[in-house]
Amino acid sequence: MILLRLYWEFLLVGMFSMGGGMATVPFLFDLSARTGWFTTADLTTMIAISEATPGPIGINMATYVGYVSAGVPGSVIAPLGLVTPAVIIILLVSKILNTLWQNPKIQGLFYALRPASVGLIGAAAFSVCAVSLFSTKAGLTIHWPSLLLFAVMLAAMNLPKLKKLPAILFIAISAVVGVVFQMVD
Repeated sequence: MILLRLYWEFLLVGMFSMGGGMATVPFLFDLSARTGWFTTADLTTMIAISEATPGPIGINMATYVGYVSAGVPGSVIAPLGLVTPAVIIILLVSKILNTLWQNPKIQGLFYALRPASVGLIGAAAFSVCAVSLFSTKAGLTIHWPSLLLFAVMLAAMNLPKLKKLPAILFIAISAVVGVVFQMVD
């Protein structure tokens, strides 16, 4: 029964999260609250792991949630649910793309979806920052080690000599620092 629910929940996430993997994050916060399959702290771990591993972040997070919730079968079913709407839409659109794209109303619809995608990604960024930079152990307080790491990495990424380095290097360094100093709430 949990596999069917995983498929259904991620089918809904896939249907409504336009704009890429980070647009799924607000839906995952909601899924966490409704199902209890994972905590918000688990979600930030998922985001960090998904950002650090190859592949689309949404698929990585669906795989992680599926695995945590239902083991290996769940890690297959959840991503399938997530990609089902995209596959169906791609198949339908590919059949009628030329006809649709000539229609100004369809072009307007796609342009109208852009702000919604930006809003979802902005909400995800805000949620991740709130969970990462604030501690809830003793009320809502600033998590100084995380804030310091953020400031150091931001400054390092903007130094002229370091600016040319790949972003994955900064992500890897942050991950190592977080693990070494156990920067968890």
